[in-house]
Amino acid sequence: MSIHVAITRKVLPGKEEEFKEALRQFLGESFIHGGVHGAAMITSLPGSDSNEIGILRTFADEAERDAFYNSKLFRDWEAYASKLTEEPVYRPLTGLEAWFRYPLPPPRWKMAVATLCGVFPTSLLLSFTVGPYLQNLPMPLRVLIIAVCMVALLTWVVMPVITRLLKKWLRPS
Repeated sequence: MSIHVAITRKVLPGKEEEFKEALRQFLGESFIHGGVHGAAMITSLPGSDSNEIGILRTFADEAERDAFYNSKLFRDWEAYASKLTEEPVYRPLTGLEAWFRYPLPPPRWKMAVATLCGVFPTSLLLSFTVGPYLQNLPMPLRVLIIAVCMVALLTWVVMPVITRLLKKWLRPS
């Protein structure tokens, strides 16, 4: 299961270009670590006065994430970057925000359509496969079991496939 992390850094005034260039180089070098499956920089629109830079990282799993963040490569980067930015904020991405992890998120209506494309067939599948075995259970327990199966399938199977198939359509033009 892939692990996604969003990092936000506020760049010190006058250090923006130096930080962006150093980050571009570091993002490329970070793929030397085999467990890194993705890395992207998110900057403000040209002309914006925001000094925040976003970084999205994808790792093969928790062990690879931890190994990367404990590596010499990362420690050296962190020592350098801390001279150019305020303290970074790290946030694991889960659920819908992880499914739609593009530099600019797609419009909400497109996320809703993509989610419906995953939820509808998954609910049909569960109704026909698991549903008959749950008929004699109390309604709240049946709904809970179906919901747990639905969330697990959507998170680890269905939505990764849906977002991959709809990747070009989901990205804002």
